[in-house]
Amino acid sequence: MIISSMGRKAEILLHLFLVLNEITMKFVKIIMWYAPFGILFLVSGKILEIDDMGNTARKLGLYMITVILGLMIHCFITLCSLYFIITRKNPFKFYYGCLQAVITGFGTSSSSATLPVTFRCLEENLRIDSRVTRFVLPIGSTINMDGTALYEAVAPIFIAQLNGRSLNFVEYIIISLTATVASIGAASIPSAGLVTMVIVLQSVGLPVKDISLIFAVDFFL
Repeated sequence: MIISSMGRKAEILLHLFLVLNEITMKFVKIIMWYAPFGILFLVSGKILEIDDMGNTARKLGLYMITVILGLMIHCFITLCSLYFIITRKNPFKFYYGCLQAVITGFGTSSSSATLPVTFRCLEENLRIDSRVTRFVLPIGSTINMDGTALYEAVAPIFIAQLNGRSLNFVEYIIISLTATVASIGAASIPSAGLVTMVIVLQSVGLPVKDISLIFAVDFFL
């Protein structure tokens, strides 16, 4: 607003910002093109360090099953129970009304990218007041990261078991609290939980380099 009010005097500064924006976009594009190769070498390097591939693959499979079961319990038992207790309505009708948003979420792996579809599902299918959805959904898509919190809590335990380390009760509490706080700060973009997971691992002194092993299955979770 200030730059536009200054007219031609601010053209140099305006061009500077436009050029910086273009440079940033090109830089991000380069990173996106080379990121798959970087991830490939990270995962490959970790695989080469593994002595017993069969045992590690079994543990990784159990880790995936644990995360999926935890998400299913949270989705179909915890959330459904809370919804029924508070509203006295069938939670599965609510899920059916949000089905398109759920499918979009699976495809994009981003709650922010799913927001327009979620708005439409809640306002058109479930007839929820737009004043409520416009206030709750943007906040919820950023702060309400239940799945990320669960994912970030299970991963450090898996990494600890992979390294043959036993965690005590206090460390479990630290992991739970740190994972909850880190998930709130995580960006609503794909694989953002892997970045904030570093905080959780460092809080209990676990090796950060083992995150590269989780890259192999992160897309599925």
